[in-house]
Amino acid sequence: MPHVRLGGPDRIDVRKTYKQYIGGAFPRSESGRTYLVVNPRGDELANASRASRKDLRDAVRAARKAFEPWAARTAMNRGQVLYRVAELMEGRRDQFRTEVAAAEGVSTRRAGSLVDHAIDRWVWYAGWADKIAQVLGSANPVAAPYFNFTIPEATGVVGLVAPESSSLLGLVSRLAPILVSGNAAVVLASETRPLPAATLAEVLATSDVPGGVVNLLTGRKADLVPVLAAHVDVDAVDTWGVAPDDQAAVEISAAESIKRIARRPPGIADAAFDWTDDRATQRPEWIAAFLEMKTVWHPIGA
Repeated sequence: MPHVRLGGPDRIDVRKTYKQYIGGAFPRSESGRTYLVVNPRGDELANASRASRKDLRDAVRAARKAFEPWAARTAMNRGQVLYRVAELMEGRRDQFRTEVAAAEGVSTRRAGSLVDHAIDRWVWYAGWADKIAQVLGSANPVAAPYFNFTIPEATGVVGLVAPESSSLLGLVSRLAPILVSGNAAVVLASETRPLPAATLAEVLATSDVPGGVVNLLTGRKADLVPVLAAHVDVDAVDTWGVAPDDQAAVEISAAESIKRIARRPPGIADAAFDWTDDRATQRPEWIAAFLEMKTVWHPIGA
């Protein structure tokens, strides 16, 4: 073996191994497995943790524990917390730009635009935190001496199969509307482009988002998606990143425990969707997809 000088021009690259993010911590997969992440040209970038079924069950357990305290916070506070995520991403903008460029095989300029949109998307959805209840809630007319109110409430634990082709912006665009109303999330990152998502987890860990509110796993979707869809303690699933051929099986599995389902619009391919289109991606309907409408009757006092 040739002599290698540490620190010299022929030094060995120290390839980073990205871990999972579960319950506010960064554990290795219980299986100890990792997989090699490459860019679109086939160049080696890093190693990512290959999550197991047990890792996913641990993530669901962490999300369930974090859900009620997060949902119980004031809407204004949740908005402040999500805005803080945007602030921290702004401080690491150069790192995200480099990772997105490498992951997606785009120019640095294009990657910078994608990162900027991701940061702005946190800000946009954060602004809806204390407004969505006013838009969707109502005082209903009834022919009786009662007040009748409809109030939106968070669904619970949401499983998110992140978009495959948009490593950061697509993920943020689907994750922010889940969190803003008080849901907790279990995220399966892009399988082929997981590194920007793993770095986002590092940002979340240093932000004000409580541990367990977001749990992010990397690995093989074929191993994890069926388990996520069938897990009885997951209340809803966003299947945007599920392959079209697998969509029906996932929805049938989710239906067994009566999960709420959100999916891509019909006829729109993941790779063809324009995540920089604010009109298509900044939508209060995406928040409403993971809300339950609660109706309350209250007698009118004398």
